[in-house]
Amino acid sequence: MKKRPLGQTDIQITPIIMGTWQAGKKMWVGIEDSETIKAIRVAFEAGITTIDTAEVYGDGHSEQIVAQAVSDVRDQAVYATKVFANHLKYDQVIAACERSLKNLQTDYIDLYQIHWPAGTFNSEDVPIEETMSALNELKQQGKIRAIGVSNFSKAQLEEAAQYGRIDSIQPPYSLFWRVVEKETVPYCVEHNISIIAYSSLAQGLLTGKFEPNHKFDPEDNRAKNKLFQDGNYERAQQALEKLRPIAERHQTALGNLALAWLIAQPQTNAIVGARNSKQSQENAKAADIELSADELKEIDAIGRIVTDHLDENPVMWSWAS
Repeated sequence: MKKRPLGQTDIQITPIIMGTWQAGKKMWVGIEDSETIKAIRVAFEAGITTIDTAEVYGDGHSEQIVAQAVSDVRDQAVYATKVFANHLKYDQVIAACERSLKNLQTDYIDLYQIHWPAGTFNSEDVPIEETMSALNELKQQGKIRAIGVSNFSKAQLEEAAQYGRIDSIQPPYSLFWRVVEKETVPYCVEHNISIIAYSSLAQGLLTGKFEPNHKFDPEDNRAKNKLFQDGNYERAQQALEKLRPIAERHQTALGNLALAWLIAQPQTNAIVGARNSKQSQENAKAADIELSADELKEIDAIGRIVTDHLDENPVMWSWAS
């Protein structure tokens, strides 16, 4: 898989990135550690050598699973993890990083990201200058190689960049969720900041695997995803029907077509989760799909069947923040 530079660093990331929220188990159902470990390893062997996790995914469990899967090939993998919104004071950032290093069984983290801005989820409103000061110190010590942010607005990203180099932003971004395109993408292109899209398959919706009347377990976070609610779900089904002939033309799955469109967008790379080895192998194939300019435009227009009806709230879930 052809790699790309992370921001302005010499770190090389894969355009398809292994996502491991599900590896933490919390807010997911039917996840088995042994299957997840296999899925991460198979993704690595298929060329997906960049792995994204976070301290909050199962309170460190996801990070531990990543270590079990690929610690023997650590030097060939790129680890991206995140510090949560309730750990953004200087000392808390330092302590959180130490916990993540221990969980990941490594002495450095390639990309360390602020998961959510201070103040979200009733967390303390810590000045970004204080958080960045801790991150800069960790970078100077060699414990982290690059700093990223996640779920930041353009204004929040600009403010953070006043206190240190930001090499990536991780927003929700897919063919069915495109709030980031309005302000953030142009800023990232101008400042050479990598976009690491999460929910790049709209939490599985873009795979076409859910029936029109599908209902999620209340414990599954997708039960609160706005794309699965109201008329959005029906419009998504209409869009998927229009995408099927394009996927068939490329002899690929719907999900991989959506990923190919996404990684063709400026500066954009896609995080994709996998519950099992088969999904990992399938996800890796998305990097080989070449879409023409006309096809990219056609797919873009189909996606707007869904996105034209969404508001500009960047949060995908109906959670209290």
